[in-house]
Amino acid sequence: MIRPATVDDAAAIAALEPVLFPGDAWSREQVAEELSGYGRRGWVLLTSSAAGEPGSAAEVAGYVIMRTVADVSDLQRIGVAPDGQRSGVASQLMDVALDGVREDGAERVLLEVAEDNAAARALYARFGFVEIDRRPRYYRSGAAALVLELALPAQGR
Repeated sequence: MIRPATVDDAAAIAALEPVLFPGDAWSREQVAEELSGYGRRGWVLLTSSAAGEPGSAAEVAGYVIMRTVADVSDLQRIGVAPDGQRSGVASQLMDVALDGVREDGAERVLLEVAEDNAAARALYARFGFVEIDRRPRYYRSGAAALVLELALPAQGR
């Protein structure tokens, strides 16, 4: 079940962060700010045993956080618990997030991904993202960031 994320989900999301983004994990406070700041929206995918209420880290199987300003949305973060990876969870979250930001008026989505993150790059390619820029040595690991863009067709097309 996917539902909109709230600040009540910040602790559960933050608990996954160090597992998914070692060295670059967001704190509970950072997650809460990302979920409540101007133009920001997030969604969580809950495990089938979850009741649908904001809850513990064990209930959150994945999350996505977007920031939309005017007609541009930035994918701030997407993460899937290790036991749910390569099972379609990220694709489900992307579908919901893209629909959500389109409803908010976004005409395109931007994101940055490490050039050595093959799994994420494959996901984004399936959605039609294309490389528009490259930032050398952007990440702590020394990897370059690829700046990707997706044009969103207007609703009803």
